This record gives sequence, structure tokens and C-alpha cells, in this order.
Amino acid sequence: MKPNYVILVLLVFSILGCSAARMNSNKHTAQNIISTIDSSFQNAILQYRFLKSNLPINRFPKSYDANGKGLITSSSRDWTSGFYPGALIYLYEESGDQKLFDEAKVKLQVLDNQKFNNRTHDLGFMMYCSFGNAYRLTKDIKYKEVLIESAKSLASRYNPRVKSIQSWDRIKSFVTDDYWDFPVIIDNMMNLELLFFASKATGDQRFKDFAMNHAETAMKNHVRPDYSAYHVVVYNPENGEVVDKQTYQGFAHNSAWSRGQGWGIYGFTMVYRETGDKRFLKTAQGMADFFLDHQRLPQDKIPYWDFNAGQDGFPSSWNYDASKYPIIPRDASAAALVASALIELSQYVEKTKSAEYLSAAETMIKSLSTPTYSAAAGQNGGFILKHGVGNLTKDREVDAPLSYADYYYIEAMSRYKKLKDGKLNL
Repeated sequence: MKPNYVILVLLVFSILGCSAARMNSNKHTAQNIISTIDSSFQNAILQYRFLKSNLPINRFPKSYDANGKGLITSSSRDWTSGFYPGALIYLYEESGDQKLFDEAKVKLQVLDNQKFNNRTHDLGFMMYCSFGNAYRLTKDIKYKEVLIESAKSLASRYNPRVKSIQSWDRIKSFVTDDYWDFPVIIDNMMNLELLFFASKATGDQRFKDFAMNHAETAMKNHVRPDYSAYHVVVYNPENGEVVDKQTYQGFAHNSAWSRGQGWGIYGFTMVYRETGDKRFLKTAQGMADFFLDHQRLPQDKIPYWDFNAGQDGFPSSWNYDASKYPIIPRDASAAALVASALIELSQYVEKTKSAEYLSAAETMIKSLSTPTYSAAAGQNGGFILKHGVGNLTKDREVDAPLSYADYYYIEAMSRYKKLKDGKLNL
């Protein structure tokens, strides 16, 4: 054999060996993550059994205050009401514990009346995270009917001139004496999945058109050139023109509120899944890359509440006590949300990007599963995750457990396991 042939053969074997080593390393990493997830699921089940034991039958868990208030609950009208039954359904799917599903069904009965609520844009959170998961698992026609009625209520908030679904009813500006006639928040991207479902379930194209138009309007006006997002965009409902761009929960009007960035990543990824429109995929990727590449994202990938927080002090109008929160808090809810979104997004992009997104999701899940962020059984009021931030600008639920943090953490773990089992069906 000639020398150059020997070199070529050795090179081929070297490449194959490196490739095999990488495959073994990736397989080992995935196995470690699965082991972590299995352990975290067992803890989550214990927590939610404990949470259930302290929860009134007609109330929904929202947060927990270890310094006096204890368990904080809400009625079915609160935007967070769907997360608890949705989380229970995921946990039942993982464990087969019928008592968890029975509890979910009790809460669905309490939540059922919200299908006629046309005073909120949050019906996607409230009804799709709960009844949507119940229908996915059981295919029970009564859950489908609730979802369709809920979509009708949500669609009633659509304005054809703005080409968007109104988030809040007319409300006074948070920084001036003016009123916002048609405010839209980036969070609203998450509610579009309910409309896409209703379009497929009924054959009514209008639901899909409303969702697509809303996403296009958000892509145009909420998403900045660097792919960070405004929280609130205010429109003139008569002509659809943009009146203002502000924040309610972020550090500043031009800052990048981390959970808002997560709503965008998740929302635009979902819209791409439902439409196949590459513009939405590009936007989801841009927003994900902004999040993951940001110089202020900590190594464990659990973001600060806002990427710009603390750079220039705090607005005097905020109800913020620097002595109470001397360190800018992390937001576990944003990390859980983004982890779940990245697992889905990893399925729609080229191989290198897919590996990058999946690796980031793995890091987030591992970090959230450590004692730093996950509570021990019987602690934290029964909630799984610690260190979430509800609304720091109003000093609400800061460095606290949150029902939606738990929900997206459970969803992320469920998605990851299904992905590795070849059963992820979004």
C-alpha cells in the first residue's frame, strides 16, 4: 500500500473514531439528562400531591409566600388558572397516578365557565394549557367543545384594522396620564395556539387568519432589529397605527425583559409549526439567538429578570425597594419557558443550530433541577421551582414560586423525554 493511501486510511479511521466518540458523548449526556428528569419528575409528583392537599376545591395555586401569606391562590378568572390542571395532566401522563388526573378534572370543572370570558386575551393560557392537554390525552369531545367556545371568545377581541387581538381593555398608561385604547403585549403570542386548534377542529379559516395576522403584526412592531422584544405596543384601534411602545414588567421601555423574550421564542416557534411560514421561523431563531448569545446570560442559563436590569438605576415611579432586592433576581420561569421552546425549535432548524438549541435546553433543565432552583419535597408550598419573578416593577411575586414556571418546566422535561424516545408529537 502506498504511503498516501496509508495516510488516507488512517485519516478516515480517525474521523470515524472522533464521530463515534461524539455520538457516545451525546448519548451519555442525554442519558444523564433523562436520569435527572426522571428524578425531578418524582419530586414534582410529590410536590403536587402536597400542593393538592392544601388547595381549596374552587381555587387555583398561583404562588407561595414563605414570609407570612403562605399559599397564594386565585379564582378561575386569573390568567394563571390553567397552569395547575395542565401540570397535573403532564404529571399523570408521566406517572399514571389516577389521583393526579382526578384532581385535574375537578379543576377543569371549575375552569369551564371561562370559555365565555371575552374580557381577556389570556384564554390560551387558561384554556389551552388545561383543556388542550386534557383533549390531547383523552380525545374527549367535551374538552374539544370547550376549546372551540374559548377560541370564539378570544377571537371576539380581534380588530381587523389593527390586525391584532387586544390584550387589555382600555387602560391608563403606566407612565403618563394618557389612556391606552388598544394595548397588545408580547405575551399574547402564546394565546394564538388556541385559535390554530379551533381552525383545524372546525374548518373555520378565520381562526387561523386572525392568529397569522396577529403574529405578523407582532413580528413587525414588537420585534426590534436585534430580535429583542418590546413588551407593550399601543395601537390606535380606528386606523391601526402604532401609538407607543412601552413596558409594564420589564426594566425599561427599550430593555429586554427575559420572560417576554421567552414568550416570543415560544410563540413564533409555534406559529411556524402551524403555518410553515419561514418568516416566523427566522423570527423565532433570531429571538432565541439574542437570548442565548447575550453577554449577560449567566453560565447556568437562568436569566436575570431583565437583560438590561440595573444598568442605569430604576425609574422612580416603580414600587421597587433596592434594600429588599439588592441583587437583580433571576427568573426561573423565563428559563423553563425558553427550555421548552428550544426543544421544539431544535426540530425545525439545520443540524448545527439544532444541537446548539438542544444543548442550551439541557443546561437549563439541569440548572433548574438543582437544589438551587428546585425545592425539596414538602417545601416551597408544594411548588417545584423557586426564584421566579412575577412583576418586579410592582413588587409582586419577586423571588417566588410561580405556577407557570412549574408548568413550562414540566413541559420541557416531558418534551425532552419524548424527543429522545422518538415520540415528540407537537
